[in-house]
Amino acid sequence: MTAYRDQYASLFHDGRKVVVLGISEDSPESQASWLKDADFPFVFASDKANHGATYAKFGGTVRGNGMPQSRTVIVVGPDGRVAGVIPKFNQVDPQAYKDLAAIIDKVTPAAN
Repeated sequence: MTAYRDQYASLFHDGRKVVVLGISEDSPESQASWLKDADFPFVFASDKANHGATYAKFGGTVRGNGMPQSRTVIVVGPDGRVAGVIPKFNQVDPQAYKDLAAIIDKVTPAAN
């Protein structure tokens, strides 16, 4: 998540009409602590009680034990619809961020 944070301004157009939501199996308390310590400019959601069901409804792939198959990035547009899904997001690959930026730019272009 630090890579998203570090590229937030350019990748997510400084949050203009973009909400970044991290969904994980971590407890809400654990997430709140991490968000505060790492100064993330976005929201986390705990899917612990739902055993990955929320993540799956947004297009993420869930294993039999309810854990995410891999790091999946789901882009939801301002209209509330899923605009794109990157099923296996490789956070160390610069091309992954170009692909993500292309999806984001389609649903919320940068300000002029």
